[in-house]
Amino acid sequence: MEFFNIVKVLILGAVEGLTEFLPISSTGHQIIVADLLDFGGERAMAFNIIIQLGAILAVVWEFRPKILWVVKGLPTQRTAQRFTFNLIIGFFPALVLGVMFADKIHEYLFNPITVAMALVLGGVIMLWAERREHVISVDHIDDMRWTDALKVGFAQCLAMIPGTSRSGSTIIGGLLFGLSRTAATEFSFFLAIPTMVGAAAYSGYKYRDLFQAEDLPVFVLGFVTAFLFAMITVRGLLKFIASHSYAVFAWYRIAFGLLILATWLFGWINWTEASTV
Repeated sequence: MEFFNIVKVLILGAVEGLTEFLPISSTGHQIIVADLLDFGGERAMAFNIIIQLGAILAVVWEFRPKILWVVKGLPTQRTAQRFTFNLIIGFFPALVLGVMFADKIHEYLFNPITVAMALVLGGVIMLWAERREHVISVDHIDDMRWTDALKVGFAQCLAMIPGTSRSGSTIIGGLLFGLSRTAATEFSFFLAIPTMVGAAAYSGYKYRDLFQAEDLPVFVLGFVTAFLFAMITVRGLLKFIASHSYAVFAWYRIAFGLLILATWLFGWINWTEASTV
């Protein structure tokens, strides 16, 4: 690998790890950063699939005690069975709608301007959701009903629009539907596992011809970088939400989105349609 390519891989891996589980849109940041770095094309698409798997591995590792408990208790434990069923129910809307519309959305909406507008709009909605009176009906993730999971699953589908944020949609959706901040955040993490693995498997099979042996060092470096930064982010977010709201992320989204729109309107940056990223 050339030095400049190594730098690009490290930057994109770090961006994926830092943004995947924050409510600020990892896809949106990847589109914008990749556009700035001129990192596009079909091989970049394969790279993005790999680094997303690195990020999701961080969640699996961080919550491994809970995951192992669920796996062991699935045959006999009612709580483990309900938790698993809720994940399946929550994942189902994204599975159906993703298969139906993902390609069209990727073709027409994967560009920095769409991302910027979604960042701003999502930030405004996030501020409204945080400032409204919270009525908590589900304090712990194990207390969720299947209807709670289904509603959060439909909220997750909004993240098909780049810049919306998968974690932001599920967390804010959870808050609006009566989940506590901790329950909404943890369910967002767990729901990410089948959602992201499923999306990666679908994309990996569809674009299997893009994976080349000579790209293995790039994939490994990006995977490890995304994993490490995602670990830092997951642990930091769980500590942060214990005593803070998500308002700071909302203001970041608005400021970042407006900055992108300003550079476009005034011609400071010639944003291209990064539809292949």
